[in-house]
Amino acid sequence: MVRLPLTPAEVERGQRLGALLRRARGERSMLDVALAAHVSPETLRKIETGRVATPAFPTIAAIADVLGLSLDALWAEISGPRPDEGVGPAGPARQEPERLAS
Repeated sequence: MVRLPLTPAEVERGQRLGALLRRARGERSMLDVALAAHVSPETLRKIETGRVATPAFPTIAAIADVLGLSLDALWAEISGPRPDEGVGPAGPARQEPERLAS
């Protein structure tokens, strides 16, 4: 099976996901969070650094559960417009989603 290259939007979304998970993890060790979510620390590290831009849904659901993040809030955070997006040829950008508390 051939895997298609990721689009720039998918890469950016993966980077935003990683940053969100790092913020939500706070002072907790990567090892503790990974073990609690039943994923390898290497998998969590790759997600947090954006090396795995499109992780499997069950993996993200497990990590979000351990970190106390709702999947709805997580999706709103990573799929919303970038802070530097403004009004373009198509009109105003969508309103910025509510940010998750760190």
